[in-house]
Amino acid sequence: MSKTRSQFVDFRAVKAAVSMERVLSHYGVLSRFKRGTDSLSGPCPIHQGTNPTQFRISISKNCWNCFSDCKCGGNVLDFVARMEKVEPLAAAHRLVEWFSLDPAALNGERPPATRADPRDVRRDPPAKAEEGASSAAEVKPSPQENVVPVPQQKIDSGTNRSLRFQLELDSSHPYLTERGLTKETIREFGLGYCAKGVMAGRIAIPIRSISGELVGYSGRWPGTPPEGRPKYRLPDGFRKAVEVYRLSEALREPAASPLVIVEGFFDVMKLWQLGVRKCAALMGSSLSTSQEELILQHLPAESKIVVMFDEDEAGREGRDDTVLRFCRKRFVRVVASEIEGFQPEHLTTESVQLLNLV
Repeated sequence: MSKTRSQFVDFRAVKAAVSMERVLSHYGVLSRFKRGTDSLSGPCPIHQGTNPTQFRISISKNCWNCFSDCKCGGNVLDFVARMEKVEPLAAAHRLVEWFSLDPAALNGERPPATRADPRDVRRDPPAKAEEGASSAAEVKPSPQENVVPVPQQKIDSGTNRSLRFQLELDSSHPYLTERGLTKETIREFGLGYCAKGVMAGRIAIPIRSISGELVGYSGRWPGTPPEGRPKYRLPDGFRKAVEVYRLSEALREPAASPLVIVEGFFDVMKLWQLGVRKCAALMGSSLSTSQEELILQHLPAESKIVVMFDEDEAGREGRDDTVLRFCRKRFVRVVASEIEGFQPEHLTTESVQLLNLV
């Protein structure tokens, strides 16, 4: 009986004690990785890839994802298990040995009734997309008992009041056609140049709440803004994190169609123009708790989600976080590109059809 207890290792304690960075160093591959704000990016050590952006690690969450051949991700135990081709329990014991962890503190001699159930801390790693704009992978929601809790983020609570006015806008401004928008799209999205008020000199983009009420405008400077002026402007006091741009319109589309989530306003407009009508934007690269709850509350359980963010550091970090949070509740599909700087608005009719977005 004591022998059985001595072999038990608390997975939660091991994961908390060992970082992915230390494990990469153990395997002698850390020098191949490029460090970001909260990430490490490099070739995949599991399938011995060569692409320097195919394998990403979230430092704060201590988890990894391979966007190439592996098509999966997970925690530090999952990584060692795949590298060593062993079960997670054996991987945990190897981590204890490699990093001289105290077995008694990690397992060890607790009565069986108080041991952590391994099912509470293990989950099937979510599948991720291969690289390339035409690549995608589906992620099935994990059973609730297998979910690893995500650190609670600060909730941006509150609401935006409905506006009692509408701006007078000039829809004929050349910047709109320069961005490749048709007259139909400009009319559908209510876009136009604003000549006065807080949005003066900008292209005004109406923002509506989930109930369809007009709650604000975002102002896009037409072209490169003068020094000291931001590209986009929101009204003072506007709570961006409690709205999802065009979600109310997207949810009018058939439930069988996937909800495509992107970062920006013009991504939604261009995709709508290409026939992808069930599309909404976070108005940035990070998913707030309020946005997450809003989407899950109104999106039917059988509906799928497609995550397609910009190919830059912020976009990749935001994509990893967004996928990790949604894959527990919905089927998630990821669309990624090998092209640095790629944005969803760059897609063509052909690529949209290849990706089965329409």
